[in-house]
Amino acid sequence: MKNKYTNLLAVLLLTVFVSSVFAGPKNKYGLSAARELLIPVGSVGTALGGSNLATVSGVEALHWNPSGLASMNTKQGEALFSTQVYIADINVNYFAGAYKVPNLGTFALSVRALSFGDIPVTTVNSPNGTGETFSPTYITGGLSYARQMTDRISFGATAKVIYENITRETATGFALDFGLNYNVTGTGLQFGVALKNLGPSMTFSGPDLEQFFQPPGTQNGTPQEPRVIELEDAELPTALSLGISYDFRLDKRNNLITHGTFQNNSFSGDDYNLGVEYNYDKLFFVRGGYQFSSDNADDRAFTGASFGAGLRYGVSNNFDLAFDYAYRVPTSDRFDANQFFTLKVGF
Repeated sequence: MKNKYTNLLAVLLLTVFVSSVFAGPKNKYGLSAARELLIPVGSVGTALGGSNLATVSGVEALHWNPSGLASMNTKQGEALFSTQVYIADINVNYFAGAYKVPNLGTFALSVRALSFGDIPVTTVNSPNGTGETFSPTYITGGLSYARQMTDRISFGATAKVIYENITRETATGFALDFGLNYNVTGTGLQFGVALKNLGPSMTFSGPDLEQFFQPPGTQNGTPQEPRVIELEDAELPTALSLGISYDFRLDKRNNLITHGTFQNNSFSGDDYNLGVEYNYDKLFFVRGGYQFSSDNADDRAFTGASFGAGLRYGVSNNFDLAFDYAYRVPTSDRFDANQFFTLKVGF
């Protein structure tokens, strides 16, 4: 027992070291690449304010802590679809599916896509629009693997490909997530660690970045020369999260679980997330959370309160359905509240 707790302490000390290595400047909020990676997906974690790093399980764990994939509650697999009403008429759609392979581990695929709708094209000569429209494409695909290493420790990892397109300009990136979970068996106490969005920088390129200019000091009518606008590389928004949860088993049917997570962000201030979930017989769920940030409130669209509820229904011994909802309160009155709808199937 002593060795097990010594190993846990070593893991926590290692995460503190990693935090100091990957922590970046705190005054560059909005300047990193692929910030869509930070938009939460799924209703459960969002309703809890992103605090359930230590207990999140199944396909919803892929965004928060991939090690939670190993504790998938269903017998063989899960599939999840979630849609979110974000800001400025932007919707975020997410699909994930997982399958457990005996004696090998659990594998999963996930796709996140942002829907911007049609945006009018404007130019210097037509500031009110040309009559044309365009729609950016932001898609992230992930391949995940998780395994229960011992009866207490699980590990997971995700490899992600990021694709962004605005008219004829594109950017492609690659990122890795790693997660670890430690369950203090029989106590209701769990710990989680996740390092997310670790990868090389991204930059946009495309034909519209080539512009033609008349050489300085020449007369009108002189042939124009091409010049390429070179954009700087932008780093990914790496984040390190540490989480703890405790399950108050009130009785055989009633559970109350408290959560807390600290997240160190490479391009913004640190986050402190708290949450609580009540469930009756793991069939009906009520959740609430709160996110604190060390950033100026004007720099963040969403911190503060969130809440939600969920229902789970066992259709048969080998098939169940779950529906979850979350509501996230905006920091500023410039934005509408976020709403999340999630349907999960277990088989």
